[in-house]
Amino acid sequence: MNKKWEIYDADEQKIQELKEKYNIPEIVAKVLVDRNVIKDEDIEIYLNPTRNDFHDPFLMPDMDKAVNEVLNAIKLKEKTIIYGDYDVDGITSITVLKKFLEEQGMEVDYYIPNRLDEGYGLNKTAIEKIAKDGYKLIITVDCGISGIEEVELANKLGMRVLVTDHHEPGEQLPNALAVVDAKRKDSKYPCNVLAGVGVAFKLIQGICIKLGLDEKEYLKYLDIVCVGTISDIVPLIDENRVIAKLGLKLVEQTKNVGLKALIKASGYKSIDSNMISFGITPRINACGRMGYEQEGAKLFLTDNITNAVNITERLNKYNRERQATEKKIFEEAIEKLDTEPEQNSIVLSAKGWHHGVIGIVASKLTEIYYKPCILLCEEGEEAKGSGRSIPGFDLYNALCKCSETLEKYGGHGMAVGLTLRTDKIDDFKQQFRKTVEDANIGDLEQVIWIDKQVEIKELDIESIEKIKLLEPFGEGNKMPVFMLKNLRIDSIRALSEGKHLKLTLKDGNQVLSAIGFNMGELANEYLLDDKVDVVGHLEINEYRRK
Repeated sequence: MNKKWEIYDADEQKIQELKEKYNIPEIVAKVLVDRNVIKDEDIEIYLNPTRNDFHDPFLMPDMDKAVNEVLNAIKLKEKTIIYGDYDVDGITSITVLKKFLEEQGMEVDYYIPNRLDEGYGLNKTAIEKIAKDGYKLIITVDCGISGIEEVELANKLGMRVLVTDHHEPGEQLPNALAVVDAKRKDSKYPCNVLAGVGVAFKLIQGICIKLGLDEKEYLKYLDIVCVGTISDIVPLIDENRVIAKLGLKLVEQTKNVGLKALIKASGYKSIDSNMISFGITPRINACGRMGYEQEGAKLFLTDNITNAVNITERLNKYNRERQATEKKIFEEAIEKLDTEPEQNSIVLSAKGWHHGVIGIVASKLTEIYYKPCILLCEEGEEAKGSGRSIPGFDLYNALCKCSETLEKYGGHGMAVGLTLRTDKIDDFKQQFRKTVEDANIGDLEQVIWIDKQVEIKELDIESIEKIKLLEPFGEGNKMPVFMLKNLRIDSIRALSEGKHLKLTLKDGNQVLSAIGFNMGELANEYLLDDKVDVVGHLEINEYRRK
């Protein structure tokens, strides 16, 4: 679909002020103004965060209780288990907390539910097994805030539960010894957008403060905390930016043999947020998606290089399986869409679709068609689904209005999971489309926000290198977008079996190379010497650079 281009308004006075005060290129100053990072204290943290920029962990609800309970468990040598999630956030949370607690002398293990059999979060069968195995304390990471019944069961079975989570709490909190979540309504914590691993990190920081340990005892885990934070697509602002920016420096020299092996296998030369998002995250997430949830944790927890290399090879294999499965589902979904009349939303179902992968496909379809999308995989009498939305349409709220057709559902405005009976699929489709119609989303446009219009002659390696001051990029801090107008196409062709677009563009004698990912079909729509306007990110071509 066509996308609307909008250029941020330019406050030239403020841009020049920042440029001179901080000795930064105008292109960087412009982006800071676009991001509304204009206060001195914000700019300092944004450009040069330090270890002094972490917030006091004890400002978080129940943190003092949680720290005291953990210290008591260490003292009493209680058998403890960390209950996490199967994605990168959950796995990194388990990694840092387990390693730290073992250094404090605690006997600690971990439990990760199988995505395909158990689903996300606490479940009663797992709680019963944990109790049977003799554990006395359960610490949840990246989950637990919605586990009201499961926590009650754990209490009934004689266990104690500490919840650390970053998801939205419901009206009722679980009856745990402590519920550490910056999104609680009574929270006064300055940053409520931490990832699950960020909350686990704050627990470790709190324990270190209580024990009077040197700050290096928690800061040394920032490489793994950084990986989980960037992977979970939380906004890279405030404390998340401190975690990511400082953490990337540790990733460059990581002592974690599993992470080191994974970086090498990814093929990326630069250690940045891009490497984590596209080189690390998919490989770890593939474990959980394909039903091998233990592998990611084993990788980050091992101290054996041979084991790390072997696990990494398996992760690459799972990721290839995930890619092949995703490609097949995507093609089948496109075929279904081609045979159906156009609707205000996408709701598709099929037997045999892998419900660990359909969320990625739903995300792709949402991006292509700019419509809310829900994909359902039919398994016997039950259908499990995953949905993605567009800005301006609350998908979770839409499911609430269709709740009579659903068995269960959860999530937030932009992403949901749901379960329903297969004989209710048609009713659900009808109700959901009616809900979308009532929301009148037809006026919503996909907008590309442009930071600055530039000319090729303005661009040089030094200025583009300076853009790296704005890293790490991610949610809440997108890569800057620039526009160049009236360029002549000097060469054009499709790459990767027609998937991507390769261009050479000219403005007079100035030449610019460009890649359009997933835009290969445009190779047949333009001719040599056609004039075009382009928007995109600016990068230095490192290919064959010594």
